[in-house]
Amino acid sequence: MKKIFILTFLLSAFFLNAQNNKETKKDNIFKTSGKVIKNSILTIPSDFVYMGKEVSNDWKKTGYYVGGIVGLIAVDKITTKFLHNQIEPHLNYDLPNITIINNTSKHLWLLGDNAYMSYPVIGNYLFSFFTNKERGQYASINALKAIQYSTIITQLGLKTIFGRNRPNRPLNETAIEPWTNNNWDFFNKRTEFLFAGGSGSAFPSLHTTAYFAMAKVFQMEYDNYWIPYGFMSIIYMSEMKKHNHWVSDLVVGGIVGTLIGKSIVLSSWKKRNINGVVKKEKNISFNVVPQYSSDFAGLHIVGTF
Repeated sequence: MKKIFILTFLLSAFFLNAQNNKETKKDNIFKTSGKVIKNSILTIPSDFVYMGKEVSNDWKKTGYYVGGIVGLIAVDKITTKFLHNQIEPHLNYDLPNITIINNTSKHLWLLGDNAYMSYPVIGNYLFSFFTNKERGQYASINALKAIQYSTIITQLGLKTIFGRNRPNRPLNETAIEPWTNNNWDFFNKRTEFLFAGGSGSAFPSLHTTAYFAMAKVFQMEYDNYWIPYGFMSIIYMSEMKKHNHWVSDLVVGGIVGTLIGKSIVLSSWKKRNINGVVKKEKNISFNVVPQYSSDFAGLHIVGTF
């Protein structure tokens, strides 16, 4: 009977271990990283396809958004004056400077308050790389793509098309170009483009677009709203007073950023064969159940994968 007990235990342990090794075998960190980078590059065209689908799949919904934006522009003098006078004075805090590179660098997303968004993304990637976490690497690279897409779409695309001037501070005083008191002051010529302020650079807000795009990426990848949007809000509100924007500029930036982030993740999920649901990490558990009979004694081990 003792032999039967030992044999049953050893066989159960062997098959459990074999199944465990089979299910949890992973690529090494370099193979995982290479696959993530390769797939992230290959999905660039489909990222923009998904952005187009977000706009064109439901024209009625898109029409409602456009109508709402026009309505916001129409009341921008009222809402923006309220933002400047009643909200911004209460957001009177600054974040410590964590920039670790030369402040004269042209890499503006690594400077000042922007560092609070880019450094955590880089840190998350490095942690995910060394711990061989595929999802974390995808999330980080997708967030970096969100920054790049936001910059291209807003700075080179939408701002150039709409050429809206920024609101004067305060709105009830005489404005000197490129500032304006006219909330319909669109289609101005731009003299500078990438990361440029000045004439025709208000609509939509680059920072709002990029922050919402990054937050959406992390929200979808990790299935968590509170951390990415909460962290983004703290950073964003600390620098709101530093940028002159109409309220509609901010709202449109949030909409465009959400669209960008969502499209990037959906494109990535398709490549990774994830059907709209984040795959959870596989956990292995097992129960050990003693079994006795007149001619048998042993352990029955049940593994759940």
